[in-house]
Amino acid sequence: MRVMLLSIKRPQVRRNRQGMVKLHNTLDGAIFLLSYISPFHLPVQCVTVSNMAASIAGYFSRVSWHGSCIILKNTLPCITLRYRFNRSATTQSGLLFSLNKRGILKDAFPENAAQDQLPQLLQSGCQTVYCGFDPTADSLHVGNLLAIIGLLHFRSAGHNVIALIGGATAQIGDPSGKTSEREQLPSDVLEDNTRAIRESLQRIFTNHELNFHNDSKKLGTVTLLNNLAWYKDWNVVAFLSEVGRRFRMGTLLSRHSVQSRLKSAEGMSLTEFSYQLFQAYDFYHLNQNHSCKIQLGGTDQLGNLMSGHEFIHKVTGQDVYGLTIPLVTSSAGDKLGKTAGNAVWLNRDKTSPFDLYQFFLRQPDSSVEWYLKLFTFLPLAEVERVMEQQRQEPGKRPAHKRLAAEITKLVHGKEGLESAKRCTNALYHCNIQALEQMSDAELQELFREAPFHELLLEPGTTVLDACRRAEAIPQGAKGYRMVSEGAVWINHSKTDCPEQVLIPGQHILANGLSLLRVGKKNFHIIKWLNL
Repeated sequence: MRVMLLSIKRPQVRRNRQGMVKLHNTLDGAIFLLSYISPFHLPVQCVTVSNMAASIAGYFSRVSWHGSCIILKNTLPCITLRYRFNRSATTQSGLLFSLNKRGILKDAFPENAAQDQLPQLLQSGCQTVYCGFDPTADSLHVGNLLAIIGLLHFRSAGHNVIALIGGATAQIGDPSGKTSEREQLPSDVLEDNTRAIRESLQRIFTNHELNFHNDSKKLGTVTLLNNLAWYKDWNVVAFLSEVGRRFRMGTLLSRHSVQSRLKSAEGMSLTEFSYQLFQAYDFYHLNQNHSCKIQLGGTDQLGNLMSGHEFIHKVTGQDVYGLTIPLVTSSAGDKLGKTAGNAVWLNRDKTSPFDLYQFFLRQPDSSVEWYLKLFTFLPLAEVERVMEQQRQEPGKRPAHKRLAAEITKLVHGKEGLESAKRCTNALYHCNIQALEQMSDAELQELFREAPFHELLLEPGTTVLDACRRAEAIPQGAKGYRMVSEGAVWINHSKTDCPEQVLIPGQHILANGLSLLRVGKKNFHIIKWLNL
C-alpha cells in the first residue's frame, strides 16, 4: 500500500482520549511516502520539496486499525492515515485481504484491481494463478519460498495454480534486480537444473497437501510446465513478427529494471532487454491455453507483469492482473537466505533439513513474528498465541522452534523435520540415543566436511588404532600423546586411554557408527562393516 501526505503547514500535535499522539499537519514542505506498511517494519522515505535543511527518514514500529484508519503507534510523532483500499465486507473476508494482512502481498496491477475487480473475480469462481521460476541453478532457495507459499494459499482457497519453469527464459536471463548479465548455461546443465527444480516444486506441493491441507476444503489443481515447450520450434523472425510488433520502445525503456541497467557501467545486452517480451508472452500463452488471469511475482517483477498485462489487453481485450510479493530481508538488510553469498537452498543435497531448521531457528527475535505470518500457514490467532508464549518464556524460544519446524516440514516433509530434530539433539544436546538413530546420510549431512570412513572391525581394535586408521591423528608419539591428553572424543565422550579396546554400545553405536572428534571441530565418521 502506498500513501502520500502533502502539507505546507507546521505540525500540530494533539492527544486523543486514549492518550495517542496524532500529527495533524506534517513538517513544512515535506512529502512522506509510506512505501510499505506491515505490523513490524514500516520504512518511511521522506523527500524535501522546499527549503528544508535535510530530508527525514525513520521507522514506525507498530500498526493497528481504528475504524477505517491505520494508527501508527510508538513513534515521534504518530500519524493517522486513511486506508485507501476499499474495505467492504466482501474485501475484508476475501483471500486478498487475508494475504495482505499476513504481509504476503505488496502491490497489485492495475492499481484499481485491488479495490473491486480482482476480489470479485476471485469470488466469482475458480481462477488460475501462475508464478515463474527460472532454472538458473540446480535448486530453488529460501528467497523463492514466499512465491511458492503464495501459490499454495491460492490453491488452498480452491484456485488452480501453475508453476512455470523457465527452460527457455533462463537462456535469456532476467535483468530484474541484477547488476550484471547472467552467464549463459550449457544445455545439459539447464536440463539438469530444470529436472531438479521440478522435483523440488513437486515435493513442496505434495508436503503441503499431506501436512497442511484441511480435508474439509477442496484444493485447486497444480500444473508444472516448462516454457521451452512453446519456444523450442519458434524461430526469431516469427516471434518478432507476432509478438514484438505489439510493444513500444518507449514503454520498454521506461521499466525500472531496464533503466537501472542502462545507467550501469556494463550496460545491457539486447538479449536481456528482450526478456520482458518473453515473460509477457508466457502470460499470454497461459491465458489462452489455461485460462490464467493472474500472475504472481516478486516486487522486482512489476515491470514484467505490466508488460504481460498490456500485451494481453492489446491482443485479446481481456483484463488480467499482476500481484507482487515483498522482498524479504534479514535484520541486516540482506536478501533472506543469501547473507555473505551463502544461499540457503530448498534441495536436500545442497542444504540439509538440519541446516534449514537451524537457519530459521537462529533468526532474530525482531523478525520471528513477521516470518511466522509469511512462511507458515498458522492462523493469525495461533501466531499471536505462540508469540505470547515467547513473551512469557523467551528462553525456551517457542516461536523460533515453531517457525523452523513449520518451514522444514513444508520443504522436506515430516521425515525431514524428524531428521532435523535428531541432528539437533545429537549435535547440540549430546544425545547418544539421537546419534544411534541417525542414518549414514544424516551423519554426512550433519558433518558435511567430515571424512567418512568404512573400516573393518578387527578383534582387539583400540581407540588409538581407530584414530590412526581414520587418519584423525598423526602417526607416532604425537598421535599417542593427543589421545592420552584428552584431545579425542568418541560419540560425545572424552576418551583419554589409547589402549582402550573399542566397546560396542559405548564406542560403537547400535547403528554401527562411531563419531570421532579430535580437538573442537575436526570430526570423522567411521562405519564399521563387519559387526
